[in-house]
Amino acid sequence: MTYLILFFSAFLSATLLPLGSEAILIYNILEGYNLFLLLFFATLGNSLGSVLNYYLGLKGEEYLVNKNFVNEKYINLSKKYFDKYGAICILFAWLPIIGDPITFVAGVLKYNFKLFLVLVIISKLGRYLFIALIV
Repeated sequence: MTYLILFFSAFLSATLLPLGSEAILIYNILEGYNLFLLLFFATLGNSLGSVLNYYLGLKGEEYLVNKNFVNEKYINLSKKYFDKYGAICILFAWLPIIGDPITFVAGVLKYNFKLFLVLVIISKLGRYLFIALIV
């Protein structure tokens, strides 16, 4: 049950909701739960939450254009820059506050999903591994 709670906490933390999963991870490490399973479920949940953001951005792009919130010309222009520098940006998906919108924007700009997924997993695992090492 502990791993499931961590998974859902990490999942919700990666969406645009203002939550955090680090405290639960730290608590579970201190309680002596299996570190590899904790890292696996936290990374899996957080990465899947970022995939949800990507999907919402992907589907939301049409809505934003249809409602004239964003001009399609600017999306195409932004896409060129994100295709060039997006990998670096996505590696910062672990950051509080700005990380979740980065994954949403990647979806809006239709960033390469396979590359997105690899970079998000690296980013999220790196954060949780860092936390585990300092605990």
